[in-house]
Amino acid sequence: MRRAIELAARGRGTTSPNPVVGCVVLDAAGQVVGEGFHAYAGGPHAEVVALRAAGERARGGTAYVTLEPCAHTGRTGPCALALLEAGIARVVVAVSDPNPAAAGGADRLTRHGVAVTTGVLAAEAARGNAEWLTSVRLGRPHVTWKYAATLDGRSAAADGTSQWITSPEARADVHRLRGEADAIIAGIGTVLADDPRLTVRRPPGDGVPADGPGLPAGRSGTGARPPKEGAPATRQPLRVVVDSDARTPLTARVLDGGAPTLIAVAADADADALASRAEVVRLARRRPYGIDLAGLLAELHRRQIVGVLLEGGPTLAGSFLKEGLIDRVVGYLAPALLGEGAAALGPAGAATIAETHRLEFEDVTPTGPDLRLTARPVPLKEL
Repeated sequence: MRRAIELAARGRGTTSPNPVVGCVVLDAAGQVVGEGFHAYAGGPHAEVVALRAAGERARGGTAYVTLEPCAHTGRTGPCALALLEAGIARVVVAVSDPNPAAAGGADRLTRHGVAVTTGVLAAEAARGNAEWLTSVRLGRPHVTWKYAATLDGRSAAADGTSQWITSPEARADVHRLRGEADAIIAGIGTVLADDPRLTVRRPPGDGVPADGPGLPAGRSGTGARPPKEGAPATRQPLRVVVDSDARTPLTARVLDGGAPTLIAVAADADADALASRAEVVRLARRRPYGIDLAGLLAELHRRQIVGVLLEGGPTLAGSFLKEGLIDRVVGYLAPALLGEGAAALGPAGAATIAETHRLEFEDVTPTGPDLRLTARPVPLKEL
């Protein structure tokens, strides 16, 4: 099963709005005869790819799959039927499918005499599929807040400068995160201060400058795999600017056409000029940030956005955290000290130690001279 989870991870960034899924097929003697993963939405599912590789050797064998085989016909046929037709005798599942439209594969297999075991390495498989599971179970996208800071938690110096706190290696890793996201969210403060592009860009050494134009036909950022064979061209992540009063300059780089852009404004904002340059969505005005953030996520969910990367400044990040809308934190810490300047996180509803937003570390990885820290809220949300 752990190998199936590794295979599933190869589909990160290209399967949305579908889940990432991996499958390993063993023959009747217990030897691996087929492997596969779901590479892109509309493409063959992991079970089908693995069964094709196994051929007749799958008959009487065992399939290990990270997500319960689907029982419905969508853009592809039901995987439960494919397993039955291949003569699989046993199926081992990590996570049951919570999607009512696709669930039922395990029951179908059992009714036809296939031995089914569920829950094997479930927590590990669920972490790898956190974005999709959050989308299905909570009805909103999974939110990863990314920030970069010094060891004393400063995201900018006292004069407002922030480029660059972290190393080229850390910044390249951010493009990997962007390439795995369906949307990138930033606030108007970040747009006015830094004028970011919010696109996935190629790393140095591949013939295109690191600060060059966004990739027009894909989300293959740093560390991403080459495009999957047969996969359609993918788009850049949707750029979302939270701008309650419609202050985004018409010259801002988020309006440069390098990727689709959505400007979220308050219902009473004058956004006619912006509407000529980008799509505008109007949401109820809320305090302290200015718009209904839960409503924004609901709108993105309606657009089949499964995972978003929050790159907003401290005020927007604090508002998301206060409302319980952050599912994962990825922090890049540089071995540097400022002593003063902007904090990475603004007010988040924790006035006392008892109200602290506790996190649990999931990963700590050196990234160049910096550290990449990955953590999730405690208690960990059920995926």
